[in-house]
Amino acid sequence: MAKTNSKTKDLQWIKNALQCAIELEYSTLPLYLSSMFSLEVQNYSAYNAIRSVAMEEMVHMAIASNMLAAIGGTPSFKSIKVAYPTKGLPGGAEPDLEIGLAPYSKNQLKNFMRIEIPQCLLGDLKLPEKYPTIAVFYKSIKAAIKLNADSIRSAVQKGGTSNQVGDDIGFSTFAYIKGKDPVKMLCDGIDEILEQGEGAAAKDLVTSSKFESEESHYAKFAALFYGASYQKPKGIQKITKQNEPKFFKGTPIASPEVVNTLSVPSDGYAKIIALDPNGGAVGQALVAFDTAFSTMLSTLDTVWNIPDSKTSSSWKNLGAAVHGMVDFRVLSCFNIMRSQIPVNIIKQLPKLYPNEIKFISKYTDLSKPVFYGPRFINTNV
Repeated sequence: MAKTNSKTKDLQWIKNALQCAIELEYSTLPLYLSSMFSLEVQNYSAYNAIRSVAMEEMVHMAIASNMLAAIGGTPSFKSIKVAYPTKGLPGGAEPDLEIGLAPYSKNQLKNFMRIEIPQCLLGDLKLPEKYPTIAVFYKSIKAAIKLNADSIRSAVQKGGTSNQVGDDIGFSTFAYIKGKDPVKMLCDGIDEILEQGEGAAAKDLVTSSKFESEESHYAKFAALFYGASYQKPKGIQKITKQNEPKFFKGTPIASPEVVNTLSVPSDGYAKIIALDPNGGAVGQALVAFDTAFSTMLSTLDTVWNIPDSKTSSSWKNLGAAVHGMVDFRVLSCFNIMRSQIPVNIIKQLPKLYPNEIKFISKYTDLSKPVFYGPRFINTNV
């Protein structure tokens, strides 16, 4: 995992920070997709909302990758390793947040809301403004870019060996263009990530008109949490944690039916599989998913780091990676999640995972039938 602990926020620090940004955007995907896959019916409002957030996180990961490539860095995907459950996210964001792979629930939605919390609500959590939320992390990169303006301009003009990907399919790219300031281009890229994610410039959880006045990620998750769509109330100009429920009194959102998957323990179910008579088949299904997931990450490495002359066109390889993500649902919902964990093993969980049982039982109802879920292990590392 990239590190950003250098005291001098120079060009190398910015490269490391942008690699952390890639890993940060990546780290949210297994969290969101685990909950989305636990909703086996795709036409749920909840399924579509989570899917829309996950797709934008992929776009943000691409933007951060293009920014890193623009200043001569090398975006890395197949080397990323985030072990769940985890405390805190890459880049030092949300350092006290304990999060893991779990089915859809109000408890998990609370975590998602914390991850995507906008600046306008941060003070209500009684945390200092410098608290490293995702927004604070990105703003530190933006400040460093401005501080190293001359080095940034020189680096972008010089270029690097990695590709810029996505200008033909809507992703922001940052190649050198005479007459355009690379510093402004990169800062605009960060603003795009923040605005689409949090609605950072808004006071009512909606992005600016530049981004089609779309609801922020926080607003989408909050709507699911409160069971009603976002609707700004009359007479209230600013949202706070205290009046937040009043902003979600729109169209009711029905609670979806959830497959009660077991929150993934740190060993990726190894102790459970060893006791399960069906463990061999379950293990194969889990490995098939992990292999497909790891292949997607390797493909992304190819997209950004193999010259176009060798790959014909980078967007075709990107399309292959995205298509691979479609397969994840099949490998998860129709293979892994069809296998119930035997009741006698569920009863042994406190003994098998004494240090994790509190986390597991918080996100999985152990009084009901329990099923396996995807574990998103990157086998490249």
